[in-house]
Amino acid sequence: MAAPGPSRTLDLLAALSHDAAFSVGCYCAEETRCHRSVLRALLAERGARIG
Repeated sequence: MAAPGPSRTLDLLAALSHDAAFSVGCYCAEETRCHRSVLRALLAERGARIG
C-alpha cells in the first residue's frame, strides 16, 4: 500500500470521506481477521472520517 498508486488512492478516499458517505465491504465473517480492518486503519491514518 506504500507504492505511489495505492497510496494516492488511499489519500483520495480519505479526502472524499469528508464530503461523501461510502462503504467498503467484503464477505469475510470476522472483521478482525479481514483486510477491512487494515484498510480502516490506513484510512484513519490519513485523516478519513470514519463512522
